[in-house]
Order: sequence, then C-alpha cells, then structure tokens
Amino acid sequence: MSVSLKELVHYIDQLLDVGRFRDYCPNGLQVEGRGEVRRLVTGVTACQALLDAAVAAQADAIIVHHGYFWRGEAEPVVGMKRRRLAALLQHDISLLAYHLPLDAHPELGNNARLGALLGITDSQPLRADVADAVGNIGQLPEPRSAAGLVADIARLTGREPLHVGNAGELVQRIGWCTGAAQSYIQHAVAAGADLFLTGEASEPTVHIAREEGIHFIAAGHHATERYGVQALGAHLAEAFGLEHRFIDIDNPV
Repeated sequence: MSVSLKELVHYIDQLLDVGRFRDYCPNGLQVEGRGEVRRLVTGVTACQALLDAAVAAQADAIIVHHGYFWRGEAEPVVGMKRRRLAALLQHDISLLAYHLPLDAHPELGNNARLGALLGITDSQPLRADVADAVGNIGQLPEPRSAAGLVADIARLTGREPLHVGNAGELVQRIGWCTGAAQSYIQHAVAAGADLFLTGEASEPTVHIAREEGIHFIAAGHHATERYGVQALGAHLAEAFGLEHRFIDIDNPV
C-alpha cells in the first residue's frame, strides 16, 4: 500500500501537534521527494550514512529526529550540506524531521518510550509551567539501587552510561529528558527527583548533582533518542500499510 506524501505529512503534523512548539529547526517536510510513499525509513539523524542506506533500501521517504536547517547554522548549500541534499534530490526521496514534537509526544515520543522501557510510571511533565517544554518525572514501581538502574540502562542502550552519585543508594522518583537536556537537572531538583537521566553531560552538571544531592545519569544523546522515531515509524506502517525499516547509524555521543 501507499499514501500520498501530502497526506502523510499532514497526518504526522497533526499527530505530533507541531504548531505547539517553538523549535530550533523546521518540523515536518524539509526536502520534498516523490508524491507517493510506500517504503519508509526512519533514523535518528539525517547523516550521509543514513541517506545512503535509505537509497539502498529504495525508500520513498525518511523520517528523522535530527534533520536540517538548524537555527544559527551557515546558510550556503556547500560541502556536506550540498552532498546530503543532492543525494535526496537525485533519488527523489523526501526528508521529514520532527525534533521537539517527537521528544514530547505522550505515547510515541522519545521521553515516553524511554520511560516505558525503563518501567517508569505516573509520568508527568517535568515543567508544567511551560506549554512546549519537554522532559518528564515519574516513579519506579519500588525503590531500587542506582546501580541497578544504571545496569538496566546499559542493557537497554548497549553502552555504559555515566553515573554521578553513590551506586548503592536507593532511587525511585526519576526525572528524565532525552538528548542534550543536562541543563534540566535544576528542574529535576526542584521537582524532588532522586535521579535525573538525560543523554549528555556538561562540566557544571557534575558539580550541580553533587552539591544538590541528586543522582545524574548521561546515557548518550543518540542512545536515548532511538525509540521515538521507531515508534512513529511503526505507527505509520500500521496506519497506512507502509513498509517500514529503522536504520540505526551508530554514534558514541
């Protein structure tokens, strides 16, 4: 089966409520390809390796979390940017990208999927005062050692996360936000979290965690953001009868 590109874009835009977000990049259709979509590839970042894999898979469209045209980037279409766009245009493949809307969706989003995979329940927004904020806070079913949670995250992501805190201490109230959300640690402190989980760490984050008495885990930007786009692709495949393949391009960050 297939769906028109126009219908697919409209459906996802509505599903993820893209108009609610003030983002750092355009959400939705970024590069237009052929008008009908039958084969869909999803991935985390629209790097050249993902584009080449999508070409080999004869994809009609690619959906990613990290697309193009970020605020503040150089505008000329030269070098790496030219090569990426040329690959899409030459093979008539559409590129769709959803950044904050894909982080925030309550069922298909990066945060929702990571929380579910870790068994976190009673999820609430980490910042209820901001309409388009991302990040969540919830509970583990019962208190457990920080070391046990770190081990679960390592098994899930396939990489050893950075943990700041006493491994033997018990944690239960968990704040989390995938990607590069280390600055949200202060919001997790204010919300009474025992532990804050994100993808990346900055130098000040370690000191904040130690001085505020909160556990901190950096589990990898790429590693924590693989799950939303997979869930979205699976949803679209079922909704429209599409062929869907998630392609994971390894990234150690």
